[in-house]
Amino acid sequence: MEVMYKSTRSSQTVTASQAILKGLADDGGLFVPVTIPKLDIPVSKLAGMNYQETAYEVMSRFFTDFTEEELKDCIRKAYDDKFDTKEIAPLKEADGAYYLELFHGATIAFKDMALSILPHLLTTSAKKNNVKNEIVILTATSGDTGKAALAGFADVPHTKIVVFYPKGGVSPIQEKQMVTQKGDNTFVVGIKGNFDQAQSGVKEIFGNKELAKYMDEKGFQFSCANSINVGRLIPQVVYYVYAYAKLTAAGKLTDGELMNVVVPTGNFGNILAAFFAKNMGLPIGKLICASNDNKVLYDFFTTGTYDKNREFILTNSPSMDILISSNLERLIYRIAGNDDVKNQELMKALSTEGKYTITDEMKEGLKDFYGNYATEAETAKRIRDLYEKTGYIIDTHTAVASCVYQKYLADTKDTTTAVIASTASPFKFTRSVMKAIDEKYDAMEDFALADELSKIGKVKIPRAIEEIRTAEVRHNTVVEVDEMEATVKKFLNGTPIQSPTSIGGE
Repeated sequence: MEVMYKSTRSSQTVTASQAILKGLADDGGLFVPVTIPKLDIPVSKLAGMNYQETAYEVMSRFFTDFTEEELKDCIRKAYDDKFDTKEIAPLKEADGAYYLELFHGATIAFKDMALSILPHLLTTSAKKNNVKNEIVILTATSGDTGKAALAGFADVPHTKIVVFYPKGGVSPIQEKQMVTQKGDNTFVVGIKGNFDQAQSGVKEIFGNKELAKYMDEKGFQFSCANSINVGRLIPQVVYYVYAYAKLTAAGKLTDGELMNVVVPTGNFGNILAAFFAKNMGLPIGKLICASNDNKVLYDFFTTGTYDKNREFILTNSPSMDILISSNLERLIYRIAGNDDVKNQELMKALSTEGKYTITDEMKEGLKDFYGNYATEAETAKRIRDLYEKTGYIIDTHTAVASCVYQKYLADTKDTTTAVIASTASPFKFTRSVMKAIDEKYDAMEDFALADELSKIGKVKIPRAIEEIRTAEVRHNTVVEVDEMEATVKKFLNGTPIQSPTSIGGE
């Protein structure tokens, strides 16, 4: 049966490849599958599969207008030696939970899991739909999506990629990874604002009909690499299925036994993928949503009111420093009974008043979720405690999830086997991680910290870190928020863009 995709804000319906190509629906809505397909393959069979085989079984049920050959080709190109382990997403047991390491790709963050395949899904979709224009990927990043998208799309024929990030709002390693990116089709821009402003600016550019017409005349069309693109979202469903199958194969779970999932959450895409996996039939119990001090999601799950009218806090888990969780719209649409009119009403309230409140009936649809948050002090303490207890070192985002899982255990006494999504390598946030372990490390420079982390954690320094030690800064453009559209036009017109702000060495 063909799975079609519908906008969360209207009756617009498209195929999987068309949804991937468009990224965002014409009405500003997000594409969702009209029906979530069933995972109609025995867990016992999945247990014997590698990551690539599992990826095909999951994605083929969502991307039904791709041929078997097309989809397998995309998967083969994505999950190869760019990853430093054949397992692609290994599980590590520590202190009573299983950490699903999603950071073994080229940019050492979980975004690689989907952004390694998105360029191939996108270019295949373009061919399937006879697209002649050059695809321009436009993305806002809170730290990890940017580099993963840049690495995925660098030098991919018939594409260009523009990434906006909040200047001063990402870690030094994250920034260095982006601004040293090679590829003639890549462009990185810092904005004088926060991630929400970058994301809103990108959405405005997508929604500008006059600009779209101008782009078409120039031979370009926009698409996106953010998790609002179903080509990003669906590949993330794979690793929850893979984790369950591997735990079953190892005898840690029996077939049909529930597994809880804990996800450090900002834009809501990663935990939404787990929700999709559950709705496919994977035996997932609770979906534990972990927030940092920007606890807009915790407050939503607690009260039923989503309110972005609050202070934006810069934390040591910057990829979660988000007040507008775009992917939550997909969940809102679903718990509203797939009612695009009701969803549109709530999204309009968010846009105009900065908040909305769901009905009591809709709250019933959130029963699968548990929300909590961890402060900066609690996050640092969890990194230190886990290291001292087990020798295992986690990054700040994973620590937020680990800390919230401890709170969940205390609140519920639920000892169901738990998988914690470990979303980034500790090497990506060396200063915050090492300082949490011992204050003395704060006196060391960034790459010396990486060497020390390797030593005390008994883990090899990732290739991604070694590569940027001496890499040349290639992108130094910084603009005001209201200059984003003009900057994109200049890049596409081939105009040299000079910026008064440049980024220093380390």
